[in-house]
Amino acid sequence: MPGAFAVNVAELVRRPGTQKEVHLVGPATSMQVVDSRVADGASITADLVLESLTDGIVVTGTVTAPWEGSCRRCLTGVGGELAVDVRELYQQKPTAEEAFPFHGDRIDLEPMVREAILLELPLAPVCRPDCAGLCPVCGTDRNATDCDHRPDVTDPRWAVLDDLLETGKPDPGAN
Repeated sequence: MPGAFAVNVAELVRRPGTQKEVHLVGPATSMQVVDSRVADGASITADLVLESLTDGIVVTGTVTAPWEGSCRRCLTGVGGELAVDVRELYQQKPTAEEAFPFHGDRIDLEPMVREAILLELPLAPVCRPDCAGLCPVCGTDRNATDCDHRPDVTDPRWAVLDDLLETGKPDPGAN
């Protein structure tokens, strides 16, 4: 994304209270979080309004990018479009901890765009909310086929309580 998200702000710096609308498009590079990613070269779009203040420039708008990944339950491919609302402060001499710095008459919005996308990528994507996943015994996709394997969820530490539920009295041989 180098250069694609650089904006000339010379006029904004000289005239507090003015605004500038920008539409920027640039390629993604190395954007991945766990099993989700924006593919290298994918088109990232930023529709932003830059507003000059006496102590900096406020950038608001929306950043969009296509994402892809693997369902964490069944491993099929998933994807979609991220649309991230942004509102960030840029200052030449940052006084606010969360402000982005800029120097001279240009602002490089790439770090903000990158951060916004990485924070919005799903950490554990699923193909659908009710995805049944893969069978842990045979590996069959349980969304497509029922393999009749049922997980054993019995914990031996709770066996005495299971006996109480079934019979109403504890098993005398259990410890």
